[in-house]
Amino acid sequence: MPRRTRHHALFDRLRTPRKLPGFLKAASVCVLIAGLLTPLAGATTAAAAASNDYCGGQCSDILPPGENGNATLAQILLNQAFGTQPSHAEDQLGPYNNLATGYSTLTDAKINTFFNDSSFGVASSQVASTENPAGRSDVTIVRDKATGVPHITGTTRYGTEFGAGYAAAEDRLWLMDVFRHVGRGQLTTFAGGVASNQGLEQEFYRNAPYTEADLQAQIDNAVANNGARGQQALADANAYLAGINSYIDASDSGRYFPGEYVLTGHKDSITNAGTIDHFKITDLVALASVIGTLFGSGGGGEVNNAISLLAAQEQYGVTEGTKVWESFRERNDPEAVLTVHNGESFPYGTKPDNPQGEALPDAGSVTTEPLVYNATGTGADQSANAASAAATATALSSAKRGMSNALVVSGKYTASGHPIAVFGPQTGYFAPQLLMLQEIQGPGISARGASFAGLSMYVELGRGQDYAWSATTSGQDIIDSYAVELCQDDYHYLFHGTCTAMDEVEQSNSWKPTTADSTAAGSYTMRVWKTKYGPVEYRATVGGKKVAYTTLRSSYMHEADSIIGFQMLNDPDYVNSPQTFQSAAQHINFTFNWFYADSSHTAYYNSGNNPVRASGVDPEFPVWGQAAYEWQNWDPTTNTADYTPASAHPQSVDQDYYISWNNKQALNYTTASWGDGSVHRGNLLNDRVKKLVAAGGVTRSALVKAMADASLTDLRAEDVLPDLLKVINSSTVTDSTAAAAVTKLQTWLTAGGKRTETSAGSKTYANADAIRILDAWWPLLVKAEFQPGLGDDLYTAFTNNLYIDETPSAAHGPTGAHAGSSFQYGWWSYVDKDMRSVLGQTVSGPLAEQYCGGGSLSACRNILISTLKTAAGTSASTVYPGDSLCSAGDQWCADSIVQRTLGGIKHYNISWQNRPTFQQVVEFTSHR
Repeated sequence: MPRRTRHHALFDRLRTPRKLPGFLKAASVCVLIAGLLTPLAGATTAAAAASNDYCGGQCSDILPPGENGNATLAQILLNQAFGTQPSHAEDQLGPYNNLATGYSTLTDAKINTFFNDSSFGVASSQVASTENPAGRSDVTIVRDKATGVPHITGTTRYGTEFGAGYAAAEDRLWLMDVFRHVGRGQLTTFAGGVASNQGLEQEFYRNAPYTEADLQAQIDNAVANNGARGQQALADANAYLAGINSYIDASDSGRYFPGEYVLTGHKDSITNAGTIDHFKITDLVALASVIGTLFGSGGGGEVNNAISLLAAQEQYGVTEGTKVWESFRERNDPEAVLTVHNGESFPYGTKPDNPQGEALPDAGSVTTEPLVYNATGTGADQSANAASAAATATALSSAKRGMSNALVVSGKYTASGHPIAVFGPQTGYFAPQLLMLQEIQGPGISARGASFAGLSMYVELGRGQDYAWSATTSGQDIIDSYAVELCQDDYHYLFHGTCTAMDEVEQSNSWKPTTADSTAAGSYTMRVWKTKYGPVEYRATVGGKKVAYTTLRSSYMHEADSIIGFQMLNDPDYVNSPQTFQSAAQHINFTFNWFYADSSHTAYYNSGNNPVRASGVDPEFPVWGQAAYEWQNWDPTTNTADYTPASAHPQSVDQDYYISWNNKQALNYTTASWGDGSVHRGNLLNDRVKKLVAAGGVTRSALVKAMADASLTDLRAEDVLPDLLKVINSSTVTDSTAAAAVTKLQTWLTAGGKRTETSAGSKTYANADAIRILDAWWPLLVKAEFQPGLGDDLYTAFTNNLYIDETPSAAHGPTGAHAGSSFQYGWWSYVDKDMRSVLGQTVSGPLAEQYCGGGSLSACRNILISTLKTAAGTSASTVYPGDSLCSAGDQWCADSIVQRTLGGIKHYNISWQNRPTFQQVVEFTSHR
């Protein structure tokens, strides 16, 4: 049963200022707004000619809900009272939403009905405004009429980056401020103590408990280790900050700053008292640590892996239990869909023949290290405790948020002879959006695309003059767990034979009610104990010895290093081929899959600082914190080590096609999260693109249609339900309830197994009853299929390693409910392999045991029919119990995507789609 929606929202209970009691009335709002509105600068028209654009009008992008993520207090009040939207706050949401019902008739000519034209420059007739920020003559920001995207053109490098910072603050100042406080573990003090804020700051502080000195050291090291590019990055960052701070000063004196500063008590709406703190360079590192932790830090989960291995060995004995564990882990499943599918092998994270240094905990001894101390008020209530528990589980899991997807086809198989790409990051849906669109043209920079707010000195995902690039989260393991033996007390440990004190890092936060967040006063202290092997995450005993389990991440204390790779990707003098693109991606230390297309070539590269582990170390499990088991040539002072060479990373040039949806990269390349088996959401893309390539003549619209079709498909229906029905139909179904359910499921399957509206805007699914039945059936059948054979303890342990399901309405998982991204994590591969085994089919990489009915087809059939009958009788209100946004039983709403409020502006729900948040469609016609 789906849990209640979990929000990382700052303004779920946004209320009117206290001087306006009760619900806002129109007259009151109008009077207040009249006093708040300030004159707007007159828009001027100027020509802006595109330059060096080799896409021939065939590049497009989209980023809902809209470019404008800032709103004055007056605009927020209007939105809350009447639903009105600031200009360009929501104009990309409709086109994005409409693709779900409009893709079936898509043609190339209609693509920009659902996407923006992402050509360079702005036609003079389409210029909405032109400004020279702070009166500078070396930079101009032009905004287009269609979407309000800033097109920044500079004649000096400093001016260009100043303009980028100014535009970022114009569009995302409040959001940038929120996330610099998240990165510092100070969100509740800044924005209020609602439980979701507590959980959010705790999740990130546990993984990145940086001091101000730590943040500055990362900047210093990144600059010192990268020569002229490092110096340029520092100069760019300082110019970018100057632009941000110039806008802060201008909006403060002009009183058009974001209204959230008033609603959270930082500014007074009448006197303008209060301050908006200037940004400093360490804020950028704090922001980068949030993004890196969210999307680019594969690994972790070693202690949970150890717990489930011990449970398997307890259930089956050491030898057979280990086999069972490995079969569920699917490190290198031969049936897994691959991004590099030409047979090349890139061994990494493989199981050693003779594991060394393992430090498995004594059974039942593991406890999670507390983070919160001295909690008072609403920092200690039930909601706070639940949020803290959820944050801990997310922070310590190997299941990371998906950032995807990509479909790239070689020109050999396209109608034009030029490569085509449809790709983008799946970063969730927020208001304002975490990403922002921009075009930057200046000395050494020429790009348009998306960047994370507050880090937009360069385009991070987008297009250059004659090439485009994008990324998906890769998830290979760059995090290891070490067991450090304690000495003297619980806060000293042995390091290279010396009893060494742990470092204590604290952040104390307190809050009180504000207009934006009425949560009562509260406080707490977050405390992290750090060792040279990273922060302490668990306590346990190993062979009776007291230990602390730590987590060491190769990107820890290196959150700023990737700036060099992004700088290169924006440099038209650097990137001019697949090889130079791959070289730029090699300078990004976060774990991503990078994709490239120009007019003649495609390419792929997997980035990340993959540590070279000591011989015999199995990265799946914790090892002893001893010199013999450390990363090779590891320096604890700088957290640097030997990393696998670029040639060892999965990579390719001009493969027939590439797909990625956070699936396995290549043969023998192990990712940290579980679930890379025979059924993965990557199959939804691979099956469709493979058919297109086989037929040839691929067009942009055909590739968009393949993506859109996959985005509406229930993975379980397409790839697992057929086998379930084969088992059930192995004999005639005589039970009327079961027979009716089978008919409904088969009808839905024949129709494509999609979760789609009967018609645009109906807010009712076609085959709604079949969808309800499968949603209710899946958790019942998985439990009935596996729990008897695995036993309660092992079944529970495995569910801690990998969620059973991740439907669009599921509130669990790393993304939560109403988040779009679905079917990344689940037991579909296990069910698929087990069903095929019971049916007597050939299974490559089978589970070590047969589970459904103990391997008996008739017994398995009985289990499926029994659970199916229960599911068929489960009401919609039970399957979809409702939350703060949806009434119980509202299936469409339960699945729907919500732009989660991180500020004062709210937007409407849109129909579920499992697709990138920011997305590009590109087909370059020529090359420099």
